[in-house]
Amino acid sequence: MSWFKSEGPFRAKSLLAAVALPLLLAAGGCQVRPLYANSGQTEHALKSIMFSEAENRVELQVRNQLIFLASGGAGEPENPEYDVQMKVVERNVGVLLDLTTDLPRAGRIVLKADFTLKRTATGEVLKTGHRSTVALVDFPSQEYAKIRAIKDAEDRAAKELAELIYADLATWVGR
Repeated sequence: MSWFKSEGPFRAKSLLAAVALPLLLAAGGCQVRPLYANSGQTEHALKSIMFSEAENRVELQVRNQLIFLASGGAGEPENPEYDVQMKVVERNVGVLLDLTTDLPRAGRIVLKADFTLKRTATGEVLKTGHRSTVALVDFPSQEYAKIRAIKDAEDRAAKELAELIYADLATWVGR
């Protein structure tokens, strides 16, 4: 009687063992650790980051959200150990055209950020990165509602972009 022809609980247990054993062996060598595994060191490093001044409203939204995430709401540090230079570029793209008026009815707000993490004391570049986010937006026929919808989409995209950059910074300074 071969293994494939066996029936009952022996076959089920054998099949389970055959599937589970390689997974357990692979997971045993896994080096993944939580983002805040050494939370004291990572938290201190994040609180000592200074962010570059913003040049426009959307960049200011990203900067403010990053300051809040990094400091836990305490504001910027007096003596920063790290400096983040950041440039955020926004693009408004109409994606759904109304055939009768040839005006967009829906669109995307695309934010792209380039950032550089430097050690303040030495100016040494520790990390450079590029992140982007997209927020969808409907363009209503009323002009004020359209402006408000675009600002709301910019704010959503800025918050998401800040969270992505923050995650990158947290993984880097936590090393």
